[in-house]
Amino acid sequence: MSHTDFDQRPILVFWETTKACLLSCKHCRAEAISHALPGELNTQESLEFVESLKEFGKPYPVLIFTGGDPLMKKDVFEIAKRAREIGVPLGFSPSVTPNLNHESASLLKRLGVSTVSISLDGAFPKTHEFIRGVQNHFEQTINAIQMLVSMGFKVQVNTTVMANNLYELPYIVKLLKTLKVAIWEVFFLIKVGRGISLEEITPQEYEDVMHFLYEVSCYDMIVRTVEAPFFRRVVECRNTGSVPPQYAPKEVYLKLSKKLRELLGEPFSEPKAQSVGTRDGKGVIFVAHNGDVYPSGFLPYPLGNVRRKTLAQIYRENELLRDIRSSRFYGKCGICEFKDVCGGSRARAYAKYADPLGEDPACVYTPSGKL
Repeated sequence: MSHTDFDQRPILVFWETTKACLLSCKHCRAEAISHALPGELNTQESLEFVESLKEFGKPYPVLIFTGGDPLMKKDVFEIAKRAREIGVPLGFSPSVTPNLNHESASLLKRLGVSTVSISLDGAFPKTHEFIRGVQNHFEQTINAIQMLVSMGFKVQVNTTVMANNLYELPYIVKLLKTLKVAIWEVFFLIKVGRGISLEEITPQEYEDVMHFLYEVSCYDMIVRTVEAPFFRRVVECRNTGSVPPQYAPKEVYLKLSKKLRELLGEPFSEPKAQSVGTRDGKGVIFVAHNGDVYPSGFLPYPLGNVRRKTLAQIYRENELLRDIRSSRFYGKCGICEFKDVCGGSRARAYAKYADPLGEDPACVYTPSGKL
């Protein structure tokens, strides 16, 4: 995967199959609603979009069915079946609703879906249900994870970190280990969609959480981050034992790390902190319900539409994407020695400065030679 030519193909294509979802989560990027919006790709257009992925050549990117809730798209299994017939690997990110049951999971299994991602935003019902807006949803989520694990799926749990769940992170890790979850994908709040009203953590808290996540990966758990690519800088420095003193983790890290050890004991495995140098628009691309293409779901900067051009054409030819992949950034991201492996969150730069090539305001690192 690390040898993929990101100028030619992404490794992940996220497809917002529909805006429809039975939940109303407070941080929803998609601002999902209870029904599909006009303009959603119809069955034929969806099949043509899936077919067009062959233009990337092999190995084909993984197509992640997301939303809204992909299980709310009436033709989703027909489309997924066609994707598998042509050899496109699939992942699914369903919402925990009555639509996610043994029958629908069995259909996914028969289609060759190996990985399913489920969102869990707190270690306790009060926190998770505050964000999800549904009573008893915590228990339903735990039950869904247990069902998927028992059916042999590789389950990835997605958690969005924000101010009100920051200190629950060690308890979430403990819960995931108990549930035999293989992958923890940790999202960091971008103020888009409904998430604009929620409180982000501070830049120093980001840095502390990155060090904490590195340690989590030493408990035999694959850890990835979304919209926190500076995790890779921390991973590189921790792996080489070269964390500069001024960037040593501070109070929040100490509290999180102490609690993690109380719950799980000392770390016992080699780190599984993933550090492939992808970012919004580099190795990752997003297709909205109506065919609009964005660098990511958190970066609503339109690049084109798959009704008019193929995704491969847009991905390879768009000028902004070329700038992103060439690390042509402004501010400190533009001169940082980690700009290729990290590159900062393009979505956060856009949310803050209306410039997807700006610097990431959540990063505390000062590049060598600056200031």
